[in-house]
Amino acid sequence: MLKKILATIGILILIVVAYFGYAILFPASPSATATFSDQDLDITVTYSQPSKKGRLIFGEESEGALQPYGKYWRLGANAPTEITFSKDVNFAGQPVLAGTYRMYAVPGADSFQISLNSETGSFSGAGEPDYSKDVLKADLPVSIAPTETEVFTISFASDATGINMDLVWDKTLVRVPISVQ
Repeated sequence: MLKKILATIGILILIVVAYFGYAILFPASPSATATFSDQDLDITVTYSQPSKKGRLIFGEESEGALQPYGKYWRLGANAPTEITFSKDVNFAGQPVLAGTYRMYAVPGADSFQISLNSETGSFSGAGEPDYSKDVLKADLPVSIAPTETEVFTISFASDATGINMDLVWDKTLVRVPISVQ
């Protein structure tokens, strides 16, 4: 009888370990890195890329939106999104020292509030940051993306005014201007 109990416990432990091992090796929202490098400025963003999968992404909570307006969003999935600057920059017009920051948003219909937070290295993916460690908040307008994007994407492009970091998912585009101080 004791052997059957121990065998059952062993099988259950094996199933749990296999489940979590699979989730770590093959996450539903894979990791991604967006980088920008020019004139001694390096910017790196590490995040996870959730997919739309036919869902309403941004909208009212009552409509069943995956990411309701006015609610904290870690700008990805699985773990907090982090951004690293090799030099001091202006992020959405505000000064930011070189370093690594947790980046998150509070989406709205017309604008996203993007924040940088000094709390990093935390794997509390679903947990909200310690808001007292916010180093900046910036309200940025929402634009309609030229095409519908299935997978949440962060990308960089430069133009005559500086660097643009684009956050794109579904039909939503939020552009964050960045320049060297």
